[in-house]
Amino acid sequence: MNEDGGHKGMLRRVRDFFFSAVNKEFLIFLSFLLLSGAFWLILTLNETYEREIVMSTRLEGVPKSAVITSSTDDSLRVTVRDKGYMLLSYLFSGQLQPVSIMFNAFDKGNGKGVVTSSEMQKLVYRQLYKSSKIVSVKPERFEFTYNNGDRKRVSVKLSGSILAGQSFYIARVKFTPEQVTVYATREKLDSIKYIPTEQVRLTNVNDTVESDVSLARMLGVKCVPSKVKMTVYPDVLTEESREVPIVAINMPEGKILRTFPSKVKVVFVAGASNIRNIYPEHFKVVVDYNEIAEHPSDKCTLYLQAVPHGVRNARTEVGQVDYVIENQ
Repeated sequence: MNEDGGHKGMLRRVRDFFFSAVNKEFLIFLSFLLLSGAFWLILTLNETYEREIVMSTRLEGVPKSAVITSSTDDSLRVTVRDKGYMLLSYLFSGQLQPVSIMFNAFDKGNGKGVVTSSEMQKLVYRQLYKSSKIVSVKPERFEFTYNNGDRKRVSVKLSGSILAGQSFYIARVKFTPEQVTVYATREKLDSIKYIPTEQVRLTNVNDTVESDVSLARMLGVKCVPSKVKMTVYPDVLTEESREVPIVAINMPEGKILRTFPSKVKVVFVAGASNIRNIYPEHFKVVVDYNEIAEHPSDKCTLYLQAVPHGVRNARTEVGQVDYVIENQ
């Protein structure tokens, strides 16, 4: 009983507060404010506006023998003129569906279909109120390409740059799968040697990185799959050296050039995992007899003529050595 009495007392106090002389005036003011706001909104929505509406497209009725090689998920940007409340219904009612484009109706043959601007507007008008007026449609025309199954397998190649962290280098970039199936016209297939990825930008890589990358889009070309997994393998850079024999080149018949010493140390930097696969015979250090003949000196200059793959900053420990030329 006491609790019911407390509730009734609270309700009475709230009622007295709202209906006091001061608050009556506030409620009247609030009512007029809401009423004027409603009138303003009605007048505003009754004005004519232009608004851009985004609509998706959907290609339908594709024969089983045809492979669509162009993008079919393009969007239309339709600028519509109508009363404000009509435009609001387009934006928030969800009544606009993807624009259906029938394959057979717009197939021009030779692996191409075209929907002109006027034809696209007719398709859009089917979903609009009679009072609505289309101002523009972008893109102005819709095109699709297809073939009847012509395809080939090509390799995936990196497009972009991958930079290793300090004291590392990029030992390998692997794509899974390494090849993809490409669908296009016979002429385009003959010109495609590989498929590049979209631009990749990685910096300061010092650990294995895995990511999904999309393949670059090419007009009239479809790739299956359209994404591949990219794995980047960095390796620690290590400085090493190998004793490499010195070889004389351009020697005339009947002469022998001997150097002292007969071998020189080649210092280089390579990945730690690759060091064990690098041997002295992979390098070539030479002395050019023609240079000695033209510019006689007590010492001859060494040239590092060949280095193995994966080696960087290779150099001979000394640049010149003693030599003698003997007759055979």
